[in-house]
Amino acid sequence: MVFSSHIFLFYFLPLALGLYYALWRAPQRWRNVTLILTGYAFYGWAEPMFMPLMFFTTFVDWLVSLMIAHNEWRVWRVWSRPVPLLEHGGTRSQTQRSAITISIILNLAVLGFFKYFNFGVESYNALAQSMGLESWQWNTFFEVVLPLGISFYTFQAMSYTIDVYRGEARAMASLADFSCFVSMFPHLVAGPILKFSFLADQIESRSLTMEKFARGVAFLSLGFSKKILLANPCGKIADLVFLNGSPDIIDAWYGAVAYAFQIYFDFCAYSDMAIGLGLMLGFVFAKNFDSPYQAKSITDFWRRWHMTLSRFLRDYVYISLGGNRCGPFRRSFNLFLTMLLGGFWHGAGWTFLLWGALHGTYLMVNHYWAQLNERTRIPGAALFTGWGGRLVTFLAVLVSWIFFRAANPDEAFRLLAGLSGSNGLVLPGDPLFFKSSPMLMALPALLGFAIDPQFVLLASLGGLALFVSFLPNSQQLLATMEPGIVTYGKKIEDMPSFFQPLAWRPSFLWLTLSILTFIWCMLNLSNVSSFLYRDF
Repeated sequence: MVFSSHIFLFYFLPLALGLYYALWRAPQRWRNVTLILTGYAFYGWAEPMFMPLMFFTTFVDWLVSLMIAHNEWRVWRVWSRPVPLLEHGGTRSQTQRSAITISIILNLAVLGFFKYFNFGVESYNALAQSMGLESWQWNTFFEVVLPLGISFYTFQAMSYTIDVYRGEARAMASLADFSCFVSMFPHLVAGPILKFSFLADQIESRSLTMEKFARGVAFLSLGFSKKILLANPCGKIADLVFLNGSPDIIDAWYGAVAYAFQIYFDFCAYSDMAIGLGLMLGFVFAKNFDSPYQAKSITDFWRRWHMTLSRFLRDYVYISLGGNRCGPFRRSFNLFLTMLLGGFWHGAGWTFLLWGALHGTYLMVNHYWAQLNERTRIPGAALFTGWGGRLVTFLAVLVSWIFFRAANPDEAFRLLAGLSGSNGLVLPGDPLFFKSSPMLMALPALLGFAIDPQFVLLASLGGLALFVSFLPNSQQLLATMEPGIVTYGKKIEDMPSFFQPLAWRPSFLWLTLSILTFIWCMLNLSNVSSFLYRDF
């Protein structure tokens, strides 16, 4: 079930909200139970056979957290005792160390088997074949199916037990409350990856207000429109180019830029819709997206893109490896390895490893450049602190997205060859944009204009570039009234005055715009298109 589908918007969501708000006077735990049931129904709609797996990992992590908190294997002996908060940075017993080891190994084993088993077998067989050892190939009689959202809910549950072990969070005595944290449908299948400490108090106590609900509807509408009206059309252009084999320089650049905007608006849309759904249920989620194409360096990019994943990798991988405490060489190694693992987390394939390796290299170069410039004041370095930095960062990210989207490394290198002009220049007789969006191409004709389709494509991508470079994002538009969303970037009050009227408020204008946008989206919702991050 996808957030942007008819069945979710017109059947599941109204039913889930109806059940939830029918219990608005009931004790909080009953609303939590309702969220568990709707979360498992949402998950089971697509993956019913994997519902027991999610419950099993949830139960084990909850049990392990109590073992750690009470320093006792036989937790049934301490059910009635208050759950203590461990001393932050304090020493841990053998029981506690063994318990956290079990949690980490179990979660990684489950994730590793379901996500990487097929990739491991295929890679081994390809290696054996390349060495002429076909008899050594391992021909399994089955393929492992990837459970929906497993990358997200295993990371989320594992971060909980680690935080309990570190003394950064108190273990939950109630299995229902912890299950609510894991299985809540707004963030279940594609994030954001929320730290338990961020939601713990909200699970136990939260308010349901008209302001939250109205803001949630606005977030949901904005996210829905970005997905249907912006991400999906860009995806059609990108698909045509990536399936072309060896595109010429014009098509290659169109396709690469189109995919850069597709994944931008697709992930931005999902993040907006998840935050909006959370607000409608009374939760305030962490910010996950902050205009990453406005970043002036690759470090700045990772502060803005998939922010909850960035924090997870920093807190649980980079710092655990030693962070920047072990000298410049070790810091670079830690950065590279963290991003390599981050790339592999996104998908079981060599292209994702190459994507992670690229970003690891980018971050190392960025750190060395900053240090060198600080010591020697490199001539011309100021060019890369403003718009020059934005352009270089966007081009670096654009190159990395090619590996992220390509089906295999060969396809990625063919597209890179196209970008460089190695595949030549062909003026297409049937322009890509006409194939990908004939309705939009027909609009100028209805108005009596004869416009070159290539110009329409270029103008459309240029318009999206201006959109992501200058306009305030959803968080900035909708965070002007309490309860606000955690905002790390510039608030709309601090932006140029002509953006001020765009700030959200419960008004007839915003209601009208939301309704008209929703109708426009429904008219363009010819088929259900999954969110890109839903497949990770």
